[in-house]
Amino acid sequence: MSITTRMTYEERGAVILEAAVRLFSERGFRGTTTRALAEAVGVTEPVLYEHFKSKRELYAAIVEAKSREGMARAEAWLQPLADAKDDRAVFIGVGRVILESFSEDRAYARLLLSAALEYPELGAIFYERQREGREKLAGYIAERIRDGAFGPVDPAIAALAFIGMLYYRGLVGLLYCDDFTKASPQEAVEQVVGLFLRGISSSVNAQ
Repeated sequence: MSITTRMTYEERGAVILEAAVRLFSERGFRGTTTRALAEAVGVTEPVLYEHFKSKRELYAAIVEAKSREGMARAEAWLQPLADAKDDRAVFIGVGRVILESFSEDRAYARLLLSAALEYPELGAIFYERQREGREKLAGYIAERIRDGAFGPVDPAIAALAFIGMLYYRGLVGLLYCDDFTKASPQEAVEQVVGLFLRGISSSVNAQ
């Protein structure tokens, strides 16, 4: 079924992105042809190229759209908590965002992993696009160090350590349906946050 006469240019572009996420996650970046993408949305390859000149450009557009959407949602939720300097709520919120990125859009998560393994330069696109989130978390930690709430740790290392703990939980759940722990995602986030905050609190570092 052709969609060329039923959608605007922007709507058609969005449908192409959605189909690309599904096909890339199922067949891999290398295994997905532009012909298959065009057929999935009911257009010809020339119409596909009107929107995206290459698969790499299409991948970059997916990452940009998903990252922009996720960052806007996270900021709207987390910024009031950060302004209030509610450390536990901030880190619980960040943890939930990380785990939800694996559970709510599993096709996109699989796409990111498979593309990064096939083509490291594609993985670098996502890693760089997520820099803003890492910097914001490190900036919050640095601010709380200045406030005296956290001990003298490297904010960047602390941010990566926290992200890494929850990212690993999401990753093994995605790849292996891991059952090492019976904790629910919410319980896992709360316990990891507790461990993390106890580890960097100023009272612990003062001992």
